[in-house]
Amino acid sequence: MSFLRSALLIAGKDVRVELASKTALATAVTFAVLVLVIFNFARDPAEVPLALLAPSVLWVTSALAGLVALNRSFAMERERGALDGLLMAPMSRSAIFLGKYLANVAFVLVVNAVLLPMFVLFFNVTLSGALGWIALLLGLAAAGYVAVGTVLAAMTVRTRFADLMMPVLLLAFLVPPVLVGVLATTRLLGGRPIGEIRGLVQILVLYDVVFITLGLMLFPATMDE
Repeated sequence: MSFLRSALLIAGKDVRVELASKTALATAVTFAVLVLVIFNFARDPAEVPLALLAPSVLWVTSALAGLVALNRSFAMERERGALDGLLMAPMSRSAIFLGKYLANVAFVLVVNAVLLPMFVLFFNVTLSGALGWIALLLGLAAAGYVAVGTVLAAMTVRTRFADLMMPVLLLAFLVPPVLVGVLATTRLLGGRPIGEIRGLVQILVLYDVVFITLGLMLFPATMDE
């Protein structure tokens, strides 16, 4: 079985299971909406300017909602005792990582697709020409931290406190893309030239390349332990 076909089979399996249960997506989307509502009504318009708060709220909400979705990455295999069967399948460990990674990225991108219009609605921001760039930034950030989250989920799936350990470990890796995303989004919403964020986009691309490569290299060893 080819590497790519194996990965797509794993990804397709995860997507079908999630579409049937909708557990991770429903939880993450609900969490994202609640966070936006809380920030929106808790803000004092006289004290906190909307232009300063909105980018931070968007990125923190996106990261935490993505973390909620990722926390279910290997939970299905653990709950159904299917992890050993998955590891015994005639495919490479790296193909398993890529399949899980693709499914997780798809889940996080769906959450972001719901989050972005809700963010515009609650915070009354005008994205206009910035929409495509903000969507690109969210996608690039997700591509990187999802790779880390997939490896960490595999590392902690057999532990007693897997649901707690994975989010705690992943938080440190969320800081760089969130900071870069906030800086870039602030410039975009402020009407600054696109040239000012090109360096920030390059940082996210480098972040993705590094952690996707590390994920492909480290995941087999993680599964063999």
